[in-house]
Amino acid sequence: MTAATTTFAKSISSLLNGSGPTPPLTPNGEEPKSISRSSSPHPLVSSQQNLLRLKAHLQNLPTDLLKHVHLSKIRRDDPNLYFSAIRDDLTGLAPIVYTPTVGEACQKYSHIYQGPEGLYLSIDDKDRIPEILSEYASKLSTTPQILVVTDGSRILGLGDLGIGGMGISVGKLNLYVAGGGVNPHGCLPVVLDMGTNTESIRDDPLYIGLRRPRVGLEEATEFMDCFMAAASNAFPNAVIQHEDFYSEAAFAFLEKYKNKYRMFNDDIEGTGSVILGGFMAAAKQASAASGKALKDHKVVFLGGGSAAVGVAKEMMNFFRMQGLSEDEAKERFWLIDTKGLITSTRPDVVAGKLASHKKYFIRNDTEGKEYPSLASVVEFVQPTALVGLSTTFGAFGEDVVRRMADLNQAPIIFPLSNPTSKCELSFSDALEWTDGKVLFASGSPYAPITRDGKLREPGQGNNFLVFPGIGFGTLQAGAKEVSSAMITASAISLSEALNEEEKAAGLLYPRLERIREVSAKVAAGVVKKAQEEGVDTNEKLRGLDEAALIKEMNAAQWWP
Repeated sequence: MTAATTTFAKSISSLLNGSGPTPPLTPNGEEPKSISRSSSPHPLVSSQQNLLRLKAHLQNLPTDLLKHVHLSKIRRDDPNLYFSAIRDDLTGLAPIVYTPTVGEACQKYSHIYQGPEGLYLSIDDKDRIPEILSEYASKLSTTPQILVVTDGSRILGLGDLGIGGMGISVGKLNLYVAGGGVNPHGCLPVVLDMGTNTESIRDDPLYIGLRRPRVGLEEATEFMDCFMAAASNAFPNAVIQHEDFYSEAAFAFLEKYKNKYRMFNDDIEGTGSVILGGFMAAAKQASAASGKALKDHKVVFLGGGSAAVGVAKEMMNFFRMQGLSEDEAKERFWLIDTKGLITSTRPDVVAGKLASHKKYFIRNDTEGKEYPSLASVVEFVQPTALVGLSTTFGAFGEDVVRRMADLNQAPIIFPLSNPTSKCELSFSDALEWTDGKVLFASGSPYAPITRDGKLREPGQGNNFLVFPGIGFGTLQAGAKEVSSAMITASAISLSEALNEEEKAAGLLYPRLERIREVSAKVAAGVVKKAQEEGVDTNEKLRGLDEAALIKEMNAAQWWP
């Protein structure tokens, strides 16, 4: 399998060159003032009509997957129309173009395949990667600014989907454009095909990827070494975002490449940032209700994968902001994996069989007693916050949720697993089982619910609120790396992005319809931190205050 040559860049360039289905645009982006019917054999069709036609057609499609498939075709044929539709109805279409619908689209990727969407690289081409990327770059009119790359090994909570992971890379870049203002001409989705361990996918006669088991971490690392070096050489100013690698590989690649290339891992760092931002808002509300000091919050995690560990490590910064040392901050977290609370005396830990990324959060204070269930851990710890990244539907049962409500005036419960079919707790159950006291944020969207005469809006710890700002801010700063401090700065900026109306409504996150405004603020925070750390190269932005930086970020955003 070789690199496909159809990308966002090719699609958008055909549009800008006037070969797309909409009328050619003038240099300022407007349609020609007039088109004489006698001078053209084609009907007079305006972009406004095309947009109305698309909206009407979407309303008539019976399923979200069919809407996703149709929108994917529109994106390839006419990106300007596609992003105009998302601009007009971001809240309604975001769940169609990304979670939860993108999960089903990835599972059925080979069945709904309509043509190449980005760059497909096979491990069989490992020795040719520099040649392939060099040739690929030479054919592009604009060098990519953002690469989202996955190996498809752990897509959302759905497992190893192989080449179907391309849907995630495309989906993330859709959000970069719609939410962050990155020009679609500079977006490149990438999937690295290293096989798949899902036998049903390998045996599917329609599967378009390699029909063999996934290679081991050592061989995968050799492939990644080649890709990261070649991609950074071919696209020297681009930001490379890692997405949905399985836990061990995700941590290994982040540690190996973070200080060498301009890259970050969205599952580990982006998720950590968005949850830190929401937790900052929730902890303040909970402490106001209980009188408990901010530094005294206690957090139990259900889940021990890369996302859980990454989120916990990022959330530690909240406690460090309260004056705690790193060791003291770490003691505010209890992590549960499939074998129970991670303790120093647990048999698999004693035998040295614990995955390396989990070792940081081993508890040494249980006096030899093991806590195998979530309920037993909640009783032992009596936490103020419960975070779920277990990918287990309904894992936060009624007994545990009611106990959290007994222990806390305003229990913080964040069931974050995606998609909805993997979520630990629904919003309706959270409200019912806590008598409406819960401070709730999920990974996938839930509809608002009216309770006791008041409209309750669920928070959504959606990476969409931060990763476009992280990538865009890194680009605008010309930063040489995406430092850990820049990630934390994005979380702080997100927490400060709530407006007065959102605060009055008790929201934990800004509303998605303000995503461009929020992304500009997050990007400005990232730029400022890059400057403070001395990793920026864009001298024009130096010396500007926050308001001026936000104005610069807004001005740099692309609009359809």
